[in-house]
Amino acid sequence: MNDLKQKTEKILARLREEAAALRTGRATAALVEHIEVDYYGVKTPLKALAAIAVPDARQIVIQPWDKNAVQPIERAIQSSTLGLAPITDHDAIRLAIPQLTEERRRDLGKLLGRMTEDARIHVRRERDEALKDIERRCKAKEMGEDERDRQKKDAQKIIDEANKKIEQAAAAKEKEIMSV
Repeated sequence: MNDLKQKTEKILARLREEAAALRTGRATAALVEHIEVDYYGVKTPLKALAAIAVPDARQIVIQPWDKNAVQPIERAIQSSTLGLAPITDHDAIRLAIPQLTEERRRDLGKLLGRMTEDARIHVRRERDEALKDIERRCKAKEMGEDERDRQKKDAQKIIDEANKKIEQAAAAKEKEIMSV
């Protein structure tokens, strides 16, 4: 049961991380910190190469620790799916976050829905694996039928709790996306 709980927590953490990367018209470091930068031939996350600051709601400032990293960071941002144009300011990179259109907000809502459904599918898959393991252990006489039934109920409680958390995370992000 602890293993199932840990797996569902990882699925929830992954959903939250993916949802944080959705651009909502408000600047956050989470938008850019996981962008992979080709730095001396090695793919490196942006947060490992630079300090990321958010001076106001519409701007992100990226301050590389190595001045030679400015150009690779700029190229990585341009080739990312964010659709933002970096502005190089000496040894810093500025990103202006434009206001989202209503159509883009709906598209982001649909994308969030797909992410949420993927998380639910992963949770169901974990539940099925746990139930198969419980049945296997029961057939191997490692536990009795009463214990099997109790563990099945415990597994379903964990899954229901995980689904509830997924829904809460998705609802909070949807509210953030749709707010102007």
